[in-house]
Amino acid sequence: MVDYSKWKNIEISDDEDDTHPNIDTPSLFRWRHQARVERMAEFQHEKDQVDIKCSETSRKLQDLKEKVEYAKTHEDMNMEELTAELKKLEEEDTKLKKEQEEMLKKEKLMPWNVDTISKEGFTKTVINKQAVAPKMDELSEEEKAERQAKFNKENEKLLKEFGMFQKYDDSKNFLREHPHLACEETANYLVLWCISLEVEEKHQLMEHVAHQCICMQFILELAKHLNVDPRSCISSFFTRIQMADVEYKDAFNAELESFKVRVRDRAKARIQKLIEEAEEEERQQRLGPGGLDPVEVMESLPESLQKCFESKDIELLQQTIAAMPEEEARHHINRCIDSGLWIPDAKKAEREAAEKEAAEKAAANES
Repeated sequence: MVDYSKWKNIEISDDEDDTHPNIDTPSLFRWRHQARVERMAEFQHEKDQVDIKCSETSRKLQDLKEKVEYAKTHEDMNMEELTAELKKLEEEDTKLKKEQEEMLKKEKLMPWNVDTISKEGFTKTVINKQAVAPKMDELSEEEKAERQAKFNKENEKLLKEFGMFQKYDDSKNFLREHPHLACEETANYLVLWCISLEVEEKHQLMEHVAHQCICMQFILELAKHLNVDPRSCISSFFTRIQMADVEYKDAFNAELESFKVRVRDRAKARIQKLIEEAEEEERQQRLGPGGLDPVEVMESLPESLQKCFESKDIELLQQTIAAMPEEEARHHINRCIDSGLWIPDAKKAEREAAEKEAAEKAAANES
C-alpha cells in the first residue's frame, strides 16, 4: 500500500492566503521562503562536513590497519602504540558514523516544502560500460608508441611534478589524487626522462627522478604479484617502504643503484650514436663526385703521394705517378678523382661551376 502519511507534514510559506490584511503578503512570503532556504543550506553544509570527516577517518583507518597487519610480521615494530592509535581511530569512526546516521534521520523527519516536494522520486543513470584497455604487452610496437605518446601529451605536467617529489608521503598523496598515473606508461616516461637527463649531464637530477621511477616500478611489481590493479597498491607500497625492514630497503636500494647504472650505460650508448650520426653526416657532405671520402682516400694513399697532395706540388705529383707501375698509378688516380682530391681539368670545372651559378642567379631574378 502507498504510505500517505508523509503528506501530513508539509511546511507552507509562500502559498498561504490566511494573512492579516495590514501585512504585505508578498513580502511575508518572500521572507518565509528565504528563511527556509537558509535553514536548508545550513543543514546541508553541516551534513556535508560530517560526510567529509567520516570519509577521511575511514581512509586513515584503512591505512592504519595496513600498518598493523605489516607490523605483525616484524618484531621491531611498536605494536602497542599502533594498537592504541587504531583503537582511538576506530572509536572516532564509530562516533562519526552514528552522527552521520542521526543526520540522515533528521533529514527524513524534516517537513516537506515547495522546494523539496517537487524533487524527482526516481532517477536512473545509464553508464556505457567501456571495454577494458589492453595491457602494453598485448599491443604491437606501433600501438605501444602511439599510446605512450598520447599518455605523455595528456599527463606530462603531472609526470614532471611526480618526478620531482622527495618525500614518500608527498608521492603517496599525489598518486592518490591522480591514481591513473599508477601505470606502465608512467614508468616508461620516467625511464626515458632519466636517460635524457644523464645525456644532458644533469647527474644529480637524474638520480632523483630514478628514485621515483623505481617507486613506480615497485608499485607495478606489487600489483602484478597480487594480480590486482596498480591503483589499489599505492597505499600498500608506501606503507611498506616507509615501515620496511632492512632487507626490504636493501632490495629497493640495490634495484635503484642497478637502474642508475643501466641509465648511464644507455646514455653513453645514445651519446655515441649521436657522435656517429654527426660524423656520418659530415662524411656524406664531403664525399667526392665518385662517392668516395677524400679523408679515407688520403689516408690510404702511399706516403709519397700524400706528401704531393699536402704540399700541393703538381710537378712532384706528376713525377711520383710516373715512377709508379701503370696499373697502380691508374688505381690511385681514379680514386683521387672519385674523392675530389684531384680534378683532371680544374679550369674547365671552375668554368662549369661559374656558368651553373650564373644560370641559377638568372633563374632567381626571373622568378
